[in-house]
Order: sequence, then structure tokens, then C-alpha cells
Amino acid sequence: MKKIISHAAEQTLDLGKQIGKTVSSPFAIALRGDLGAGKTTLVQGLAKGLGVDDNYYITSPTFNIINEYPAKETRLCHLDLYRLGSADELEYIGFDDLGGPDAVIVVEWPGFLEEMQFEFDLEIKFEFDTDYNRVISLFPSGHKGVNLVSKLFL
Repeated sequence: MKKIISHAAEQTLDLGKQIGKTVSSPFAIALRGDLGAGKTTLVQGLAKGLGVDDNYYITSPTFNIINEYPAKETRLCHLDLYRLGSADELEYIGFDDLGGPDAVIVVEWPGFLEEMQFEFDLEIKFEFDTDYNRVISLFPSGHKGVNLVSKLFL
């Protein structure tokens, strides 16, 4: 596990860029944290690092549930499962169609996927310290996750 203290949104964005430049697909990331904790800011940086065109405005897919962005060599699939009522709804939103060798999947509120035994390569947890700085903890899983985190300049 690695921990980063982010004092500003730019630092969270930069962490996302580093991850995007380092990640190789297929790869799955779980994001945990309260509303406003920095999850979408990290995904915006990840998109930049992956090479998603600047013409795409990266937002949280709170109402769409899935936003998909083409990148240089990958697809960024950004999901927000907060509004789902059950794991059964994953079939209806087309989750099974998102995978593939070119997919980088990032999931906010990943609980239902975990119920289905979906395996994430990296979990990123966002919390606030007493000074309202973001404390971002990285929990890699498996070789791909460990390799990615070991290559980051933290």
C-alpha cells in the first residue's frame, strides 16, 4: 500500500496522469471515497495520461452510469455504480461488453462488482485528513497492480 497526501486538485490530477501513462490494458481500478473526495479529478488525470483527446470533457457518469472514451491504444471505461439498486442491473447497463484487451475500467462505488467476485488490479481510497487534504491510498492486487504502483513516482 502507498499513501499520498494531495494538498490540491492539481496533485490529484497529476497522480491520475502518472497512472494513465504507466498503466497497460486490460486493467481495472476501484475508486472509493465520499462525494467530492477527488475521484473524478483523478479520472480526468488518468484520461490525460492515457491520451484521451482534450475535446472530451471527463465527468462523473453519475446519471449515465458508464462513460467511455477512446484513447491512443486503449479505451477508458468510467463507471459510477452509485445509482444501481442491485448487482443484477450490471447486465442491463452492458457491463459485460466493456471488457477486452484494450479496456482500462475505472469504477466509482464498486460494491456490486465485488459481490460478483470481479477482481480489481488496483483499489484507490480517498479520505480527508484533519486539514482537509486528500489522503489517497493505493492498494495494488496481483502482478499488474503491484507493477503499476512500483513504477509510480510518489
